[in-house]
Amino acid sequence: MVNATINGIAVTVPEGTTIMEAAEQVGIQIPRLCYLKGINEIGACRICVVEVEGSDQLVTSCNHYVEEGMVVQTNSPRARRSRKTTIQLILSQHNQDCPVCSRNGTCTLQDIAGRMSILSVPFPKECEEYSWDDTFPIIRDASKCIKCMRCVNICEKVQGLGVWEVINTGYRTTIHIRENLPIREAGCAACGQCVTHCPVGALTVRRDGNAVFDALDDPGITTVVQIAPAVRAAFAESLGLDRDQVTTGQLVAALKKIGFDYVFDTNFAADLTIMEEGSELIERLSHKDRYQWPMFTSCCPGWVRFLRSEYPDMMPQLSSAKSPQQMFGAVAKTYFAEKIGVSPDKLCVISIMPCSAKKYECSVSCMSADGSTPDVDMVMITREIMRFVQMAHINVADLPEQPFDSPLGTGTGAAVIFGASGGVMEAALRSAYFLLMGKNIEPEAFKEVRGLTERRELTVEVAGNQVRCAVVSSLGEARKLIEDVRSGKCQYEFVEVMACPGGCSGGGGQPIKDGEERASVRATKLYQLDAADKLRYSHENPDVQALYKEYLGAPMSHKAHELLHTDQREWD
Repeated sequence: MVNATINGIAVTVPEGTTIMEAAEQVGIQIPRLCYLKGINEIGACRICVVEVEGSDQLVTSCNHYVEEGMVVQTNSPRARRSRKTTIQLILSQHNQDCPVCSRNGTCTLQDIAGRMSILSVPFPKECEEYSWDDTFPIIRDASKCIKCMRCVNICEKVQGLGVWEVINTGYRTTIHIRENLPIREAGCAACGQCVTHCPVGALTVRRDGNAVFDALDDPGITTVVQIAPAVRAAFAESLGLDRDQVTTGQLVAALKKIGFDYVFDTNFAADLTIMEEGSELIERLSHKDRYQWPMFTSCCPGWVRFLRSEYPDMMPQLSSAKSPQQMFGAVAKTYFAEKIGVSPDKLCVISIMPCSAKKYECSVSCMSADGSTPDVDMVMITREIMRFVQMAHINVADLPEQPFDSPLGTGTGAAVIFGASGGVMEAALRSAYFLLMGKNIEPEAFKEVRGLTERRELTVEVAGNQVRCAVVSSLGEARKLIEDVRSGKCQYEFVEVMACPGGCSGGGGQPIKDGEERASVRATKLYQLDAADKLRYSHENPDVQALYKEYLGAPMSHKAHELLHTDQREWD
């Protein structure tokens, strides 16, 4: 242990504690821009500089350790002057059109400048120019980049992709795509982790709001919106509310108020996914020698993009089941369209997703139930739809709850946990057990697969079948697992992979709170919803049962294959 004094407050901390960490332990928050614990501790922005007694130079608090007897001033006149000048220099190379920036109100640079009462910039303004493919889900505006290196390191160290790199030197230093490739050819998974960890608006997710407004304003179009599981655990954050202050029923009411004709629950399609994916797993286990192992889940398009780019020979190991988003769209454009007597081309299916890669997935050419109209027409991320709510001046907390519409509005607890890492695995095993044994197992029987990024393993014995399971989230962990499988170090039958750390709860479309990772807290909310649900098994969903009885016949039937399955090797 070492003793020090910070702003006149005595602190005792373990050796190896940074000045920034020690200050936080006594309630002192030191401003920072580039810092991400364990990922980006490089002191590049120099906003976190502090004055240490006896030192000629100011030191960066994020990567300097507390020493015995150290006396630190975090807000001395010298530190304040340096911090202010640094912010002004950054602003001189930063596009300051804050009112029209997607991060207005959630921008860390804006917040620090405001707290420091910076009202002018005495340096010449010079912003970087850059062209970009605006049709790709991830959008980069170089004029707003502050060269903090967060995107570089989150993509390299967490996702293991290395899409971004630093080029040039001195004042010309900037961030670029590796090897100067177009973004579509750079191996980007479109996961959006670079977006959620960018402290400013240099990286954003493509906005599709105008197309949604066009559909809402067209009297000849019937709008159908679906809400993904992870959205319900996070949408309140965008409104500045506690997640327990508002309910999913109030979000449904808000969407109705905006003008959507039908509001459905993606949980319905998540249960449908389990029926198809679980049945596919059983089919593969029954003919084990015909397949390569393990079978991978396929509901995360970021993961599918990664596998196709990095390990294309393993694509046949993906489940052929479409994701819940795409299954919903296929059912809506066929079964539901027939029920309400609307032509599929007059039905606009809009998804509300926690995921930026879903914008890519819905655009894949083979994602069309009838070969002509897309299953899903457009995707809005959580942040995007909450801006719609704010634009409509709707106070969600004051709205009476409304139920989802029928018949695609019923979901189970098993579907809710799709939004958490391990949730797909857990839900699939619940129903696979029933399909093989003819009886339900305790809902909590497979909770060992719950967690965040670290690999979780579970071996299940079902009807004489030994099913070795593994779960990972983040593409860096996925790469480690694949390499272990390839080397023969590990063997599995069933593997769940989610591209984002913590799963969809931590997706690239979720609300951003800089410096906080909220996937775990959101996942806890989803597990609470599962525990409180009267239906906790996908095979007990009455709307799913009716769909099979009236339209599909049975899981893995010819009709089900036409609508609910795909070959990812054909994806654009």
